[in-house]
Amino acid sequence: MRFYSYLTIFLVLFLVSCASTKKSKEALGFSAAEYPYIEKFHEGVRLKTRGQIKEAIAMFEQCLLIKQTDDAVYYALSELSLMNGNQAKSAEYILQAAKLDPNNIWYTQELAYMQFEQGNFTESAKNFQKLVKNEPRNVEWLYGYAECLVKTGKTSEAIKMFDKTEDQIGIQPELSIQKFKLYIEIKQAEKGIQELEKARKLYPEDAQLLATLVDYYFQTNQAEKALSFLEELVKATPDNGRAHLALADIYRQQGKQELAYVELKKAFQCEDVDIDTKMKILINIHEATYKIDPEIFELVEILVSQYPEEAKAYSIRGDYMLRAEKEDEALKSYKEALKFDKSQYPIWNQVMIMEYQKSKFEDLYEDSKVCLEYFPTIASVYLLNGISAVQLKKYEEAISTLETGKDLVVNDKEMESEIYSQLGEAYFGSKNYNAGKVNYEKAMVLDPKSMLIKNNYAYRLALAKIDLPLALTIANEILKENSDVSHFIDTKGFVLFQSEKYPESLLFFEKAYKIKPSDKIIVEHLGDGYLKTGNKEKAVEFWLKAKELGSTNKNLDKKIERKEYYEPLY
Repeated sequence: MRFYSYLTIFLVLFLVSCASTKKSKEALGFSAAEYPYIEKFHEGVRLKTRGQIKEAIAMFEQCLLIKQTDDAVYYALSELSLMNGNQAKSAEYILQAAKLDPNNIWYTQELAYMQFEQGNFTESAKNFQKLVKNEPRNVEWLYGYAECLVKTGKTSEAIKMFDKTEDQIGIQPELSIQKFKLYIEIKQAEKGIQELEKARKLYPEDAQLLATLVDYYFQTNQAEKALSFLEELVKATPDNGRAHLALADIYRQQGKQELAYVELKKAFQCEDVDIDTKMKILINIHEATYKIDPEIFELVEILVSQYPEEAKAYSIRGDYMLRAEKEDEALKSYKEALKFDKSQYPIWNQVMIMEYQKSKFEDLYEDSKVCLEYFPTIASVYLLNGISAVQLKKYEEAISTLETGKDLVVNDKEMESEIYSQLGEAYFGSKNYNAGKVNYEKAMVLDPKSMLIKNNYAYRLALAKIDLPLALTIANEILKENSDVSHFIDTKGFVLFQSEKYPESLLFFEKAYKIKPSDKIIVEHLGDGYLKTGNKEKAVEFWLKAKELGSTNKNLDKKIERKEYYEPLY
């Protein structure tokens, strides 16, 4: 993962250094013949900046057709290929850049990290060796070289490199543990223990060091010594959260889950274990366990009580409540997290998706508006705000929001299609039927497999009583592959009903009802079908049932009272 971050950082350095230093001689004066090359190079940079990766690759490849000796182009293509998911091609380009300019330390660095990522540790080690020779005090290069030596089985040399790393950054538990493991590998356990003891003098309560020692003692059949030592340490320092964590881990390994939980709870109550460590533990448990023990929820509540103004605490609580299928509690926790940190888009997204799923459109409308203030370039937020505005009959506002959002969609036809379908809904809602049709048809072209969009379009046409033959054609097309979906069956019935083909429509309403008798719209439609085929008693029966189910048709009471049909009004 280190490689990816470097590539992003050093692209900027590359563009600056190559343009201002390496290319300075060329920049002193360009011939007219060089202008096409320069123009294509800068166009490639602009395309990359705009996120048009494939187009940028194509432009830089055109540069290569003109000139094959510019390492800057190969470097750019390496970075773009990686962004496009082609690591092999990326490696090929960076290797070419390094060949053209072997003295460019940044190319050597990128090549070293990339070769490491590809598992080519021998070649990676050679390049790290060059880097270390060039800058012997660079900690990351020393560490990278050491890792390569480990991977290639040169354990003693790796320890020396870790020693040099340690000279620069001081004794660190993680580094001491690595050296310990390497000493164990070459059967020099005493030297390894010395490394750990040396580290413990600086970090006497470090849980990692303790756990490593305990593991070693258990592996060498000294389990009693390890455990008693750790238990004594906990008794001597009851506020030592790190020691409690280590002891909890030992109990867990021994299968003593109750004792492990007791120690883990004590660790969570200790102040020396920071929120990030506690969060990491809870996240690991959440990700590794399908069914979470009830005791763990107590740890979550301890975290929230300790950090009542920390978004992280409420966020993890939301995750746990969601796992426990307590969705209302989860949503409440996520929204509480946003009170303290509005900069976390994943939390916003979780809140908005849950509000959408629960049909809390007023909340979604308000929350998505606030989210847009913090994330004005994310198309999905415009979509969710537009959906909520449509549901709240704020059609003009929905149209404005969705029109803005559709211009922000990049390489996502499904989202673009959904935005156009919501624009269709908004225009139909505002009785601009022509615009509604145009947008729905664009949606279907973008996502021709979406039966839901087609169904909604057919239903809107039927509701408006326009282009009913088209609506019937779409409904028939949907049912060819989805003959048992209640909503789709109901839509065809409604199209036939609006076409005044009442007996035929009733058959489809009855079929939809058998599949989903709890759907308020289907139930009301069935009542309408019975009325139009001369059965007023059954019509009223099903209208009353639709009312019990929560129908939002404002004309439903009038229908029941007068036993007459009225166009739905939502």
